[in-house]
Amino acid sequence: MPNRSNSFDVAVVGAGAIGLAVAWRAAQRGLSVVVLERAAEIGKGTTPVAAGMIAPISEALATERPLTRLGLASARAYPDFVAELTDVSGADTGYLNCGTLFAARDPDEAEALLRELALRERLGLPAHRLRPSEARRLEPALAPTLRLGLEIPDDHAIEPRKLTAALGRAVATTGAELRMSVTVDRLTIEADQVTGVELADGQRVSAEHVVMAAGVWTHTVTGLPEEARVPIHPVKGQILRLHDPNGPGLLTRALRVTGAYLVPRGDGRYVLGATMEERGFDTTVTAGGAFELLRNAFEVLPSITELVIDELSAGLRPATPDNAPAIGPGAVRGLHWATGHFRHGILLTPVTAQIVVAGLTGEDPGELAADFDPTRFSGVPVAA
Repeated sequence: MPNRSNSFDVAVVGAGAIGLAVAWRAAQRGLSVVVLERAAEIGKGTTPVAAGMIAPISEALATERPLTRLGLASARAYPDFVAELTDVSGADTGYLNCGTLFAARDPDEAEALLRELALRERLGLPAHRLRPSEARRLEPALAPTLRLGLEIPDDHAIEPRKLTAALGRAVATTGAELRMSVTVDRLTIEADQVTGVELADGQRVSAEHVVMAAGVWTHTVTGLPEEARVPIHPVKGQILRLHDPNGPGLLTRALRVTGAYLVPRGDGRYVLGATMEERGFDTTVTAGGAFELLRNAFEVLPSITELVIDELSAGLRPATPDNAPAIGPGAVRGLHWATGHFRHGILLTPVTAQIVVAGLTGEDPGELAADFDPTRFSGVPVAA
C-alpha cells in the first residue's frame, strides 16, 4: 500500500488489549492513529493467555492500596466500556458477572482467609465469610473437606481473546490504522521531542505522540536515553483451558485457592491458572506446572478431573520493579507509557486508556494517575 500515510498524531506500539483500547479512545477524540504490532495478528502477546478476571476486590493487597483504587475505578468503568464496545463492534466480549469464592483447604488456609476478610473490611470492600455448608450451597461441587469460604460478590470476568477481537473491530470503525507484522526498532527523537518511530525495515513513521504498549517487548525498542526508560521484566504464567462435556453448571463463580484459580466462562468452559515463574522469556509448558495447578484445584473441586483439557499454554506478564504499571507521559515529550500491568492488564484496560488519552489531549488524568507516573523509574536500571 504505497500511498498510505506515514504521518499520524499518535503511533501506538503494541496491539494487545491495552494498546487497542488506547487507539480506540484516541481515535474517538479525533486524533489520527496507527497501531504497530510485531505479530501477524492482534492480541498475540500476553493478552491471549490471560484469564480475564476483573477482580480488584479479590486481588487487593495491603501493600498495594493505590493499585486497588485504580483497579476499583477500572472495574466500575467496565459495564459502560463493554456496552459501548459491543455496540460499536457488534462482537461479544464474554463479559460475565460471576463473583468469586475463596476456598480454604486446611486450618492454616482458613486463618489466612480470615485475614483476607479483615483487610477487605478495613478497606470497606464487600466480602462475606462462609461456613463450609454455606459455600457448598452456593457451589455444590466443592469438596466436603472444605474448611472455610470467602465470597466476593462484585468480581466479574471477561474473555481476553474476545475482548481484543472486539477492540480490533472498534479501532477499525474509527478510521485508525492497524499495521501487523511490523517491528518497531527505535524511537526517533529530535530536540528532546519524540518525532515517531523507525521500523526494522528502515521505514519511518512520523507521530507527534508515541504510546509504548509493547508489554514485555518494550526493551526491544531502542532510541531512548537510559534514564527515560521504564524497566520491564517478564514473569511467566502457565495456564490451562478446559471444558465440561456436560455443559455449564459445575462452577458458576470464579474459584480461588492457594496456588490456583478457576474462572468459568458461563458455557461449560473454564480457565485454570496460573503459575508465577521468574524464567525470563521462556514460554514452555511443563508437566510440573500443569500438575500443580490441577492438584490445587482438585483438592477443592474434585470434579475438575472430568473436564477435557483443550489447551495448555504459557504467557509472559510485563512487570515493573514495584509491580505497578507505568501509565501516562514519560520523561521525553511526546512519549507515553501504557505498560507494566503485571497481573492486571485486562482489569486495567479501560482506566489505562482513559489516563493515556488524557495525556495525549493535554487534559488532567485525575489523581488516580499520580501513583503510576512512568517517570518514577528515572535512573532505575533496565535489565537486558
